[in-house]
Amino acid sequence: MSCAACVTRVEKVVSKVGGVDSCAVNLLTNDMKVNGQVDSSKIIKAVRDAGYDAWLEDEAATSGNGHDNSEKGTSSSQTHQLINRIVFSLLFLLPLMYLSMGHNMFGFVLPPFLEKNPLSIALSQLVLCISVLVINRNFFVSGFKSAFHLSPNMDTLISLGSGVSFVWSLVQLFVMSDLYSSGQMQDASHVRHNLYFESSAMILVLITVGKTLEAYSKGKTTSALNSLKNLVPKTVTVLKDGEEKTVPLEQIQAGDVFVVRPGDAIPVDGIIIEGSCTIDESSLTGESLPVEKTKEEQVFSGTLNKSGSITVRATKVGQDSTINKIIKMVSDAGSGKAPIAKLADKVSGVFVPVVLGIALVTFVVWLLCSKDIAFSLARAVSVLVISCPCALGLATPVAIMVGNGIAAKRGILFKTAQSLEQLGKIQTVILDKTGTITKGEPVVTGVKILESREGLSEQQVLSIALSMEQKSEHPYAKAIVKYAAEKGGTKLQVEDFNSFGGKGITCVVNGKNAIAGNKKLLEQNSICIEENKLNSDKKTQTSIYLAYDGELCGVFYISDVVKEDSAFAVQKLKQLGLKVVMLSGDNALVCNEIASQVGIKNVISEVLPEGKLDVIRDYQKTDLVCMVGDGINDAPALTASDIGIAIGKGTDIAIEAGDVVLVKNSLLDVAKAIYISRKTITNIKQNLFWAFIYNIIGIPLAAGCYIHAFGWTLNPMFGALAMSLSSVCVCLNALRLNLIKMDWKGPSTKKTLEENMEKTVKVNGMMCSHCEMHVKKALEALDGVTSAEANHETGTVKLVCTKEVGDSALKEAVTSAGYEYIG
Repeated sequence: MSCAACVTRVEKVVSKVGGVDSCAVNLLTNDMKVNGQVDSSKIIKAVRDAGYDAWLEDEAATSGNGHDNSEKGTSSSQTHQLINRIVFSLLFLLPLMYLSMGHNMFGFVLPPFLEKNPLSIALSQLVLCISVLVINRNFFVSGFKSAFHLSPNMDTLISLGSGVSFVWSLVQLFVMSDLYSSGQMQDASHVRHNLYFESSAMILVLITVGKTLEAYSKGKTTSALNSLKNLVPKTVTVLKDGEEKTVPLEQIQAGDVFVVRPGDAIPVDGIIIEGSCTIDESSLTGESLPVEKTKEEQVFSGTLNKSGSITVRATKVGQDSTINKIIKMVSDAGSGKAPIAKLADKVSGVFVPVVLGIALVTFVVWLLCSKDIAFSLARAVSVLVISCPCALGLATPVAIMVGNGIAAKRGILFKTAQSLEQLGKIQTVILDKTGTITKGEPVVTGVKILESREGLSEQQVLSIALSMEQKSEHPYAKAIVKYAAEKGGTKLQVEDFNSFGGKGITCVVNGKNAIAGNKKLLEQNSICIEENKLNSDKKTQTSIYLAYDGELCGVFYISDVVKEDSAFAVQKLKQLGLKVVMLSGDNALVCNEIASQVGIKNVISEVLPEGKLDVIRDYQKTDLVCMVGDGINDAPALTASDIGIAIGKGTDIAIEAGDVVLVKNSLLDVAKAIYISRKTITNIKQNLFWAFIYNIIGIPLAAGCYIHAFGWTLNPMFGALAMSLSSVCVCLNALRLNLIKMDWKGPSTKKTLEENMEKTVKVNGMMCSHCEMHVKKALEALDGVTSAEANHETGTVKLVCTKEVGDSALKEAVTSAGYEYIG
């Protein structure tokens, strides 16, 4: 494919194949995605019958068909081939230009055997021109093949422009030869000025230069995707029967054991079975600080081992690995079509035939206006070579690919081009509370043991709670299990377990009915809750009530911590002109308290999962709505919204839930995703504007419409140069997206930075990043310390505290980590 007209042609013929529901062809990546129940061989046949070639992407590397799909259409290999064509073309073009323009226009000296022989000069131009045409024959092969299949493309315009110039010059050469043979030397010399051999050759060379620059620019737009692919090593050191063996990455299977040494990249996802290390996961999460990993912890493909040797058992390999899922998501989004591209697609479908018609009309009109054939032909050829459907075809995909790439580098993954466009139009952002605004790691802050007929002790209540909640996956359940286990709770016999979404659980413990959940669940089971007997100072925390044998026996008070950047993220969302709403199933007091900390005024609380759908639909009556959740519990709401954003921790991503996936567990990335979307769509509009304006102004200029008004004409060679540069300009404009600045920093809570205290302490014994992580973890575990940045080179740790932290507490934390606290 060479232009947008090719894209339209391929989409049209494939869409007509029985069983095809939809197809999207991408000029930038030279691939096509087809949906439907149809044999792939029928699709490939339809493409080949249309004059193009196609093959299955998955079979490219193994089928032996000669196609190396890893390089696609924007590869360095293609650029290298184009450069070779330019070099060889110039070997013949430069002498041709010397003979034609150099001698005729500027009086350059010629060899004696040519100087007084105009026919020899013309024959030399013919030979040199044919050489250039043969080197660049691809234009003619593609152009006439497309014309033969009644789907003319950009190559058709170029080959016609160059070919017509050549044929006209050839005719003039015969006229010149006839005059020369009849002794009319002066007339023969005059005809030499009607030769356009140099234009015929120059058009092809200039277009090739443009294609080379375009290929290079397109390669830059896919650099983010290529950098992701380069994160995975080509070989793996596998451990078999106690011996290490290096094998290609493709041979590793789930269950295989492999070794990763310092400096090596993790090849596939796995579990550490021996050793410990620090892993740089910035490629996956965007976090600059390395993460400490020990036995039984997960490591992920595409991350880098900074220190320590580990032995790992592979769990997810091939397309199932984390990095390959991300690569596929980025690739799919880049290959898709945004709705904004529809206008360009419609224009591209008729562009080339219309240009051919305009060129023909131009030629005829100038002849009717008493201009000679040479002048009329020059205008028609100029129309052919200045027209650029390629710029229209690239306007959208290059911007989508660059925008998607810079988002991926920041841990923001758009599933489709449609989601990238749609997100920028959002008016209301609805945020889940747990795991989105808060850290999603609730902790038990207190327990109230109530008097009951059974006379249950605190130990017995904790044991009942531990036994019940260990069967639940809810974050609150995990918090209760952890607390009860630490306080000495023991496991009891549990039967008939039932879970009620958004309410709680019921079961039979030691032969008696037990209920754990919110107030609604207990009231539905006729359990009376007397609020006056409960702690009045715990109202802003979530209460999980525990009833045993039909009587309330205890209350667990649970709180969740707001993420450091949530307040600033909400502030940024508001600055983007968005309405921000909190939607949660938690009680109103807790929700209002969290909302006040981050600056949200619109709060909807105590809503069950099915009730969230109704809330979203109410907002959708007036606004485009984006739902942000953890991607698992909020899956229905994410699906129902106009755009769903799944927010997660590293690989704990609910990839199937949302339209956009945030790799990092940061609410600020929601604002960044919306900002990137808006910038990308603005860039697409700029590209489409300039692509249309270029053709609207350029075609009339080439046709000679401005001659009488301004005296402007256009040489076909300059038309070819303008056409070449138009596509390059579109690519370069898209690359400007890489200049987007989003180093957003701000207060982590509603407090200002001035209210936080900063201090620097000195620590001896830190030798590497591994040590830095130890010290960082120890100090951040202290109450009041929000962040600690350790530097082993300077022996210092910078602390940010929300309150005064005593010197003795700091010393104890550093000493317990195995280092020396100086002060």
